[in-house]
Amino acid sequence: MREDIFKTLRESYRKGIFTVPTTFYFSIDDIKKTLILDGEGCAIQDGRTIETADCVCKTSAEMFSRIWHDGYRPGIVDFMGGAIKSNAPQLLQQFLSAFGK
Repeated sequence: MREDIFKTLRESYRKGIFTVPTTFYFSIDDIKKTLILDGEGCAIQDGRTIETADCVCKTSAEMFSRIWHDGYRPGIVDFMGGAIKSNAPQLLQQFLSAFGK
């Protein structure tokens, strides 16, 4: 996976989905990004720039691409089987909504 997805996030962000600052840390193969979403926009930072994120998501580029491009919605089997690791799966659903997914 290339970083193309992260480059387009600011333009597709829907204001108002997140009313308070919410932090996400994504580890997608060798890509590491910290995102801060709030009522006004989306800030994207390279690497892990905060100690504890509200939501951590670790997955493969293949899985992330399926979710982002193909509209795949992971189920409990994906989380229980380790294809996606997250401390807050419900925030991942809200994250997708914030970008029209």
